[in-house]
Amino acid sequence: MLAAVLARLARLHAHRAANLAVVNLRIAIGFAYIPAGLKKVLGQPFTDADNRGAFHDFLHAFLATGGFYRFVGAMQLVAAVLLMTQRRATLGAVVALPIATAIAGFCWSTARPPTVIVTTLIVVGLLGLIAWEPRAWLGLVAPSAPPPPAAPPPPIDLTLWAMCGLAVIATYALLCLAVGEVYRPRRPTPDSAAYYVLPAMLLLPIATAVIERRRRRARR
Repeated sequence: MLAAVLARLARLHAHRAANLAVVNLRIAIGFAYIPAGLKKVLGQPFTDADNRGAFHDFLHAFLATGGFYRFVGAMQLVAAVLLMTQRRATLGAVVALPIATAIAGFCWSTARPPTVIVTTLIVVGLLGLIAWEPRAWLGLVAPSAPPPPAAPPPPIDLTLWAMCGLAVIATYALLCLAVGEVYRPRRPTPDSAAYYVLPAMLLLPIATAVIERRRRRARR
């Protein structure tokens, strides 16, 4: 069974569409961690002080820990940056997975359906990103198995996609400066800068894919 999984992964590594899905998943999860990480590092609350209930009470206590709250935020930012680099994305996924799993478990325990769905999908996505690189986990699952052959060069430009991740981070930073706070993506209104900046951020991966495709055609 393990051999079949490795063979399937090897075939997927040769497909451009699969690689595009992976790099975009890295960017999406990395971006999800940036607002959360920044708020923690800056010591800002995630919920209003007047909110009560198991979910909010835990967040109040989490904020009150101070150093631990900031440490988790710093690890989220480290994971986000590593994911955005593409070439160190597997390490970023490994750093992010325990944090995401703990958050998902907390959300399941406190019955927050919208957040449960998002956090669970992030955990599944991180597991998929780790599975994408069998050399990172094969020794843990099957210590006696021979190491898998080195993956062929990806059929996409990882440097270009890393630049896309950098552009996403820079655009988000500019948005935070424009609104004067750590912006958490919600439902923006036309009078907010986020109403215009967030769609532009969504266009960055599309523009990157178009640029890469044109470069590939030009080299033929």
